Amino acid sequence: MIDLTIHEEALERAIGRARERNIIIPTFAQQRNPALIPDAVKRGLADVGLWDLNPINLFRINWHNEPTARGGGYGGVNTIEFPKEITGVDARVVLIIGKWFPTGAHKVGAAFGCLAPRLVTGQFDPTTQKAVWPSTGNYCRGGAYDSNLLGCESIAILPEGMSRERFDWLQSVAGEIIKTPGSESNVKEIFDKCWELRASGEDLSIFNQFEEFGNYLWHYSVTGPAMHEVLKSIMGPQDHYRGMASSTGSAGTIASGDYMKEQFPGSVICASEALQCPTLLNNGFGAHRIEGIGDKHVPWIHNVKNTDMVVAIDDASPVAIMRLFNEDAGREYLAAQGVSTDLIDRLPELGISSISNMLSAIKMAKYYEMGPNDVVMTIATDSMEMYGSRVDEYRELEGEFTPLNAAGVYHRYLMGESTDNLLELTYQERKRVHNLKYYTWVEQQGKSYEELMAQWYDPTYWTSIHGLDKQIDTLIEQFNARVGLLN
Repeated sequence: MIDLTIHEEALERAIGRARERNIIIPTFAQQRNPALIPDAVKRGLADVGLWDLNPINLFRINWHNEPTARGGGYGGVNTIEFPKEITGVDARVVLIIGKWFPTGAHKVGAAFGCLAPRLVTGQFDPTTQKAVWPSTGNYCRGGAYDSNLLGCESIAILPEGMSRERFDWLQSVAGEIIKTPGSESNVKEIFDKCWELRASGEDLSIFNQFEEFGNYLWHYSVTGPAMHEVLKSIMGPQDHYRGMASSTGSAGTIASGDYMKEQFPGSVICASEALQCPTLLNNGFGAHRIEGIGDKHVPWIHNVKNTDMVVAIDDASPVAIMRLFNEDAGREYLAAQGVSTDLIDRLPELGISSISNMLSAIKMAKYYEMGPNDVVMTIATDSMEMYGSRVDEYRELEGEFTPLNAAGVYHRYLMGESTDNLLELTYQERKRVHNLKYYTWVEQQGKSYEELMAQWYDPTYWTSIHGLDKQIDTLIEQFNARVGLLN
């Protein structure tokens, strides 16, 4: 799980690297609540761009960043609440927004949750090792960024078919980029490359987001409380939080649902995937266009026993809605349907997988017949900054997006979203999904059968991870004290 054994010699070298490069590491508590960040750090951010390769931007790994490209401070959690004119449901559908993280995606936090514990224990030596970040997109970008800020060499692994924006940006940040065959539907090829690198003899540390519990822990202890904070600020006395929806991807983000279910025991966790690759829904496989969510396996860090529902989204839906939200004809049509100008201007804050998450929340709201006092939450993992080239590609492929196209997309994919391709999980259905882990993780990736069984039968397996952020924070504070920059 998360090993906190201290390796003193490497730790001393990591401390020296941090001292040389003016690196102070934020705690999980500071990422959860930026009010705890030292005033000197806040002053230092005043002239730093959100994406700058500056170690002080480690303190912008949180949900509270002021929505500005440069010099921003902190405020409330960035959110968008979608009205019935967009969702077609009475329920309140609320998204927390990942665009205002460094790199434009919240995966930079998940990567931090994996790398920081190994740095402050000396399990990762930034003076000799390279950090390897296998991903279908945003995680390897976040890992390369975190590595750069933390004085580490990095290797980013992602499928060659991912959006051009990802590769263009990585060129200036990652030490090395490895392109694997395929696109978002080719996770096994990424795993295979990791085994090849392990056999190379090079001094590497592989941070596989699909098995790294630092990914789970960061979302449980940072994203979950951010969602709870939003609810406290928006819910009236008659409102009820009903649950959250998230694509499984690496099963990091959906860990926030575990936190929320502890705060609201009757709430629901809805796991989402692409209909073209219905692994959780139907033991299926295939290829799809919802970039960055991964597929064809159940992540090792997915707490399946705590998942209540699986939905599958036809990948044609988010791709079409992407054009509706970002083409002139689509925006004009939305305005004619009563969508406010302010909201229309914010629609580019949703990338392709964010739109898919929104559709998953709509399905969930329709299935449970939610009303105007019901609140369902989901996550906008990234924005259209990652997909501008995709709009151009679909314009070239499909032609001009006309008012007639806009009307069709709006009524078919938003107002017409239904409860098909949805399964409310029974105990046995949950166990079926959990058992799929065996083929990937025990047979292929070397995990033990005993731990697989513990994930299902041991009631303390998942809860033992909760609270580790406090132990890690103590180690971070000790690390920073030895570096000596806070003084």
